Amino acid sequence: LPTLTAEENIALPLVIAGKHQKSYQERLDMLINLVGLEKRRRHLPDELSGGEQQRVAIARAFITEPAIVLADEPTGNLDSKTGRGILKLLKQSAKELNYTVIMVTHDPVAASYADRVIFLRDGAIFKKITLGGEDDTAVIIANLKELEA
Repeated sequence: LPTLTAEENIALPLVIAGKHQKSYQERLDMLINLVGLEKRRRHLPDELSGGEQQRVAIARAFITEPAIVLADEPTGNLDSKTGRGILKLLKQSAKELNYTVIMVTHDPVAASYADRVIFLRDGAIFKKITLGGEDDTAVIIANLKELEA
C-alpha cells in the first residue's frame, strides 16, 4: 500500500489478523534483515526501487509462516540483475525458513533456481525434471525445445 512504510506493508497480514506488534516484532525484524531492507524499513513504496518493493512482497509472503508460498512471475517487472537477486533470495529464504515455494514462470533462468520443474502443455503435465547440476538453464532450454516440438 502506497501510504505504508516497508515495515508496515510487511506486517499488514498480521495487523489485519488482529495480532499485536509485540507478538510478531522479532519475526518482522528477522525477515527485514533476511531480505536486506534494514536501512529501508521506514521508507514508503515510492521511495524504494522495484527490487526493494519485490523484497517487501517476499517478506510479507513469509510473515505469516505459510507452508507454501505461491510466486507468479516474481521477476517479471525487474531487470535481469535485480531478478537474479530476487530468485536467490526466494531460494535462500525458502531453505532457511523451511517453506515450499511454487513458482510460475515462462523464464528459463528463473526456472533454473528451482529444485524441480514441471512443464505444462495444453493444460496437462508434459514432463517433470529435477535440477541441481552445473548448467540448469541449458537443461531447461533443451526441455523447452522438446516441449515446442
